Amino acid sequence: MWKGVMPAVTSKFNEDGSLDHDEMLRCFALQMEAGCDGLIVCGSLGEGSMLSVSERLEVLATGKAASGGKPVLLTVAEAATRDACELVRKAEKAGADGIMLVPSVIYHTDRRETVATLKAVAAASGLPIMIYSNRIAYRVDVTGDILEDISGDERFVAIKESSDDIRRSTEIVNRFGSRFDLFTGVDNLAFEALAVGAIGWVAGLGCAFPKETVAIYRLMVAGRYAEALDIYRWFRPLLDLDVSTYLVQNIKLAEMLAQGSNDRCREPRLPLHGERRAAVERVVEDALRTRPKLPSFAETATPKKLAVA
Repeated sequence: MWKGVMPAVTSKFNEDGSLDHDEMLRCFALQMEAGCDGLIVCGSLGEGSMLSVSERLEVLATGKAASGGKPVLLTVAEAATRDACELVRKAEKAGADGIMLVPSVIYHTDRRETVATLKAVAAASGLPIMIYSNRIAYRVDVTGDILEDISGDERFVAIKESSDDIRRSTEIVNRFGSRFDLFTGVDNLAFEALAVGAIGWVAGLGCAFPKETVAIYRLMVAGRYAEALDIYRWFRPLLDLDVSTYLVQNIKLAEMLAQGSNDRCREPRLPLHGERRAAVERVVEDALRTRPKLPSFAETATPKKLAVA
């Protein structure tokens, strides 16, 4: 159902802390102009847990206004299954094209509980679901056995694989084939994941550098691995900023420097300061100074796999 680059976009705020929909429209439009294949709103990058339900639905509407008909997914990451079900129903009514579902963010569910939660949320609407598996940040690992348990429900269409173990991508493909649309959710493993069978990338630094993100994906799809790898090697110091406790602040600062946006956050997050800010500025400014010229590329349906000598 889904493939390609679907950035997990940031939410923008005015100086008084309210949502800045005009700036979101501008930044989301940059993603679409670069050739992204959809948007994911109100995730960890979008500070979803710091937004009220009504604010999240407003951001969803802004994403839909900017997407040009491409899919917009709302992230659902609630402490209680009941609240997740209610949010999914509201998202469906508001026109979401799907949801990205975090199984449990406070209590660390076991296999039985994880499956029960996933199934309950799926049953709350008819929306297709991308499961967000991130055992590092959220401590709930959506294993192959769990995917087996829910594979009979066609509402589960994709998985954002963020275990930080590149072997997991191959294991999913070997076990399930094309049953689940496999997305990588770790920026600095994107080339590797696309090489072994991922067909999509939930991008973080793509918020600030969407053209380069799309170029890597489409070059991989076309089998032009060496060209993709050249860009990826340039991109790696930036992509490393996604793998951090401060990923939201890092990426918003990158957006500010690369796209003229701002790095306002919803408290308790605060913009970077001191040496931490200076270090990120050095990475971004070096990348801007050495930004590669992008080759032309054609779109293809599914990424090819690397040939093994």
